[in-house]
Amino acid sequence: MIRKSSIGFLVGLITLFFSQSCTFVYQTKSVQYKGYQISKDIKEDSLLTALISPYAKVVNQGMNEVLANSEIELVKKSPEGTLGNVLADAMLFMGSKNYKTPVDAAIINSGGIRLNSLPAGDITLGKVFEVLPFDNVLILQKMSGTQLQEFLNHIASRGGWPCAGMSMQIKNKKAVNVKIGGVNLSESSIYTITTLDYIANGGDDCVFLKVIPQVNNGYLFRDAIIDYFKWQTKEGKKITAQIEKRITNAE
Repeated sequence: MIRKSSIGFLVGLITLFFSQSCTFVYQTKSVQYKGYQISKDIKEDSLLTALISPYAKVVNQGMNEVLANSEIELVKKSPEGTLGNVLADAMLFMGSKNYKTPVDAAIINSGGIRLNSLPAGDITLGKVFEVLPFDNVLILQKMSGTQLQEFLNHIASRGGWPCAGMSMQIKNKKAVNVKIGGVNLSESSIYTITTLDYIANGGDDCVFLKVIPQVNNGYLFRDAIIDYFKWQTKEGKKITAQIEKRITNAE
């Protein structure tokens, strides 16, 4: 049953609409809220549970989809770890494939990887979302050797980030003995680097990268990893990695 007061309010609102211009601008004057402490002691709301149950079932089924199988436990570690190596390899491969252009190296910020390890065995879609919960976009940047050296010095000051297609040593928080594709870094050369829009837009104190143009087609990094894992499975391959001295501390 609709209350008379509600009908009066509705009529008033309609009258206001027809008596004014068709363009309205609404401005919030105040916001009120009440905080609630959520704990295990709160009883389950059966009505709400029944409402969301069909949706939760579909989501859970999707997240349990097996994308690939890992031969080993993949571990996040600095300056180099097996989990970072797999993700960087995937970024390098999918970056080149998706953008249809050769890519020299791939670099990920360690903070973007949100799990410390993935166990050996099946890798599900849900696990990929746990590892990479942010909607970061895989982008390309063309950097001069000088710009890339500055980027790698920053990475060295952070103790090393996951990378592929390159190697370097860290000495006095600087990148030394840098090789791209097995060849010494040249300051006069131009390199195509695939990384994340978060980094390229200045995240993790990479402000110096903001001046470098980006190629961005909206391809999510997480989707690149999903596509890579599916491709590996289709090829009959399991996920594996090893420490390859991509980044080491100089003695």
